[in-house]
Amino acid sequence: MNAFPEPGGGSLDGIRVVELGTSVAAPMATQILGDFGAEVIKVERVGRGDDSRQWAPPDWDGQSVTFLALNRNKRSLALDLKDPRGLAVLEELIRRSDVLVQNLRPGAVAALGLTPERIAELNPRLVYCELSGFGPTGPRAGQPAYDPLLQAYSGIVSITGEDEGEPARVPVSILDMGTGMWTALAVFEALRRRDRTGAGTHVELSLLQTALMWVSMPLLAVAAGNGLPARLGSGLAGVVPYGAFPTADGHVFVSAGNDDAWARLCSALDAEHLRSADGFATNRERVQHRADVTSALSAVTRDFTTAEVLKRLTENKVPCSPVHTLDQVLADEQVRAVGALTSVEHPEVPDFQVVNLPMTFAGAYPTAPTAPPVLGADSGAVLREIGLTPAQVAELADAGVVGLADTADPDPATPTGDAT
Repeated sequence: MNAFPEPGGGSLDGIRVVELGTSVAAPMATQILGDFGAEVIKVERVGRGDDSRQWAPPDWDGQSVTFLALNRNKRSLALDLKDPRGLAVLEELIRRSDVLVQNLRPGAVAALGLTPERIAELNPRLVYCELSGFGPTGPRAGQPAYDPLLQAYSGIVSITGEDEGEPARVPVSILDMGTGMWTALAVFEALRRRDRTGAGTHVELSLLQTALMWVSMPLLAVAAGNGLPARLGSGLAGVVPYGAFPTADGHVFVSAGNDDAWARLCSALDAEHLRSADGFATNRERVQHRADVTSALSAVTRDFTTAEVLKRLTENKVPCSPVHTLDQVLADEQVRAVGALTSVEHPEVPDFQVVNLPMTFAGAYPTAPTAPPVLGADSGAVLREIGLTPAQVAELADAGVVGLADTADPDPATPTGDAT
């Protein structure tokens, strides 16, 4: 069940968002806005589209999983922005929109003549969000950047992995997706300000700033003179035991966040000898003797199966979890119970599903999603909506300025939406 059963039924219904996005960060931001009801027009290169359309494998029936994961609830306009006619179309679209989000190579949009000043001139009410790797100022401001690179630059890689092993990155795009999330939040703030003032604004975000927010606790710990943190694998700096422990047939993640939980853990696993062993009695002592505690507890957990450990710890109210593989996550009854995945009809991918936004309203997810668009699927419709005639659309398509998908509206004279 959806809280807003019709597409565009959320609080951003009536808000038009233009995305000049590629890869992850900007597409993530605009997908969130689309989930909240905004009309999102994704402007892509003719013939190629978003880079992530080619990021495969992994794929799903020939479609890039990355693209499918980040581009639902959007319309695709394939446009050659290096052609003055294509740029003129984009400028007209900006005049008629509320939000512009872009994460192209630093300086690329300005090189088209679309500086922040020009954009504000085109539409003083526009919220213009500009995403970069390193931020708008400083010696690295103009450098391109990617999620793993910024994980390294910000220190995340230095504190990830096992202490005796090599530094490791977090194997998901936490900075790209996090920056997309902050962008969506910034758009809501900017629109609320516009409600009061009538004016748009220029919002700047970066992967570096997102990374620094994510490492705020260890960063402040170093600033306070605590020294550099060790790499703890699945462990946590201030709590022991906390992390993945081996069993006879796998691993179990255990969290004993206080001394009472530690006592219950020892009792549950018939390991009372550990409870008050030298250096094990209090959390502060256990943190100081982390390696010894981890080794001793691992020797205990190895004598049980994963199911036995989970049963014993759960019955004794010790927080624990199996270490799931992703196929187990998809099959998990709790994941199914919260309705995290929704089936969506896709023209080229049978049995397609998306992962819902992580929130419900009155028990329901925000909107009924539409499938990620085929490249150029909405080019003709969008151009007609901003005032071009069918003949003008056909002329631009023949010149290669606009890309029309094979699945696009076959009759350019047939309207598919109201003019804005």
